[in-house]
Amino acid sequence: MTGNVTNWARNITFQASGGLRTPESLDELCAVVGGAERVRALGAGHSFNRVADTTGTLVSLSRMPHLTEVDADARTVRVGAGATFAQLCAALRPYGLALANLPSTPHFTLAGAYATGTHGSGDAHGSLATAVRAVELVTADGGLSTVRRGDPDFDGTVTSLGALGVAHAVTLDLRPAFEVEQHVHEGLPWEVLTEHLDTLLASAYSVSAFTDWGGDAVRLWLKRRTGDPLPDLGWTGARPATRAHHPIEGLPAANSTEQLGVSGAWDERLPHFRSGFLPSSGAELQSEYLVPRADGAAAVTALRELRPWFAPVLQVAEIRSVAADTHWLSPNSGRDSVGFHFTWVRDADAVAPVVARMEEALAPFDARPHWGKVFATAPDVLRGSYARWDDFADLLRRRDPAGTFRNALVDHLFPTASDPATPDPAASDPAA
Repeated sequence: MTGNVTNWARNITFQASGGLRTPESLDELCAVVGGAERVRALGAGHSFNRVADTTGTLVSLSRMPHLTEVDADARTVRVGAGATFAQLCAALRPYGLALANLPSTPHFTLAGAYATGTHGSGDAHGSLATAVRAVELVTADGGLSTVRRGDPDFDGTVTSLGALGVAHAVTLDLRPAFEVEQHVHEGLPWEVLTEHLDTLLASAYSVSAFTDWGGDAVRLWLKRRTGDPLPDLGWTGARPATRAHHPIEGLPAANSTEQLGVSGAWDERLPHFRSGFLPSSGAELQSEYLVPRADGAAAVTALRELRPWFAPVLQVAEIRSVAADTHWLSPNSGRDSVGFHFTWVRDADAVAPVVARMEEALAPFDARPHWGKVFATAPDVLRGSYARWDDFADLLRRRDPAGTFRNALVDHLFPTASDPATPDPAASDPAA
């Protein structure tokens, strides 16, 4: 039983009656998956809804053999899908190679990040799944299947909510390693952020604006690739920070990656948090919504109207940009986006009405939620937002006709023909 197994934030206790299995070889993983009526992979547990849950068997790849096969000439790596970004980054250092972008914390597993559409920040960077060249799956019968970029179903397979199989390895694109500097600017006026949002988000390799949506100003974090021009932000009214910050004011800056313009390796600057320290605050829930880039400033204005709602439950919010990609279920599929991330207090009952009010405010902008975070957007609304939604539903039927990898959230979003009802709206709700 898994009654004492929870996600990272401890707002979800997994329901798996078949327990948590930790295979130590690919053969053992295939036997576990092939012998289960229902099974789901559990990554780092850093999702805030039931996307990883199942009534059957949970499987963790944490004890699988370490796999890192680097092809330096082709600039690719084949790596175990259960590896964390921190583990992969360490393995790439001797080769002088890098990923193009990283998430805000390197604690995530590769498969978990790709499956949920997780992303970093930067005008030129799509979701993290855009680095994937191939994904190797254990299928419902315990067999193996590899889907490669260019295959007809590839763009439906990488970001698939874990509903097509258990990914055991991925092949990724790499580039030469590079160095990055972080420059934090304080006191950026709201009117400047709103009126010049595109310019500010394009001002460095990766840009984040942190705020609690109150007050008169925000903090701007620029991650500049060393050697690139240093943007002049004097016109904005913001001032360079003279000390290091944690994204959440009041928490130790030592948990965050080094700032104040000190150059360092790409993997030690692109995340907000150091790999050996607690990411974010720990006692939290998270939500995120992505809107078309053209609607970013209007969405900022709409969210500013919700300041009284945010005040009791919000720890910090982040605004960042993400480039369009082609993955069917990516929140950035087919459109450049502005992402609005929210770190809430860990109180589901208090957060739920705020999320509902926020989704109402963002509805005119066709906001898409992050699949691994707290949201309550109705499936029919989501279906209208994604051009390949029905194609993914068909892919589910073809690749997993018995529903081995389905769970309450997948059934809620993509009901089967035999059961058109949405069985568990709470699967994505903050009170789940």
